[in-house]
Amino acid sequence: MNYGWMESPVGELLIVADEAAVRMIGFREGQHPGRVREGWREGGSLVAEAGRQLDEYFEGRRRRFDLPLAPSGTPFQLRAWKALQDIPYGATRSYGEQARAMGQPKAVRAVGAANGRNPIAIVVPCHRVIGGDGRLTGYGGGLDVKQYLLELERPQGT
Repeated sequence: MNYGWMESPVGELLIVADEAAVRMIGFREGQHPGRVREGWREGGSLVAEAGRQLDEYFEGRRRRFDLPLAPSGTPFQLRAWKALQDIPYGATRSYGEQARAMGQPKAVRAVGAANGRNPIAIVVPCHRVIGGDGRLTGYGGGLDVKQYLLELERPQGT
């Protein structure tokens, strides 16, 4: 596994990838802080490319990521994370809307739990999911980071 730390407007991010795909993008701080494991090597072309694309995103020059992704999770989690990728840049969905989009309208809490375990922050945009009443709810990087990301994606002038 290859890894690298990058500075970002929302704090340090840990990017982890093998030769084929990005496996994790995590926050240094937060609910599930990123940790480097023994045997991982610093560097790698996919780590660098993910960092470049994240820089473009934070600069407002990228709305879609073009990275091979391979998160590790249960079949339900993988479906939930795929549904997150269908939420357009600048848009939000409620957990209920995400559950309905997955064809499991009663799985709202399971969707929330899956989103909370999303291993590829920002690129798999769980920050775009909000409470049914429009309020911001849990985010692994903290609600201030979630607010920042949503404001970054908000169309200018709104």
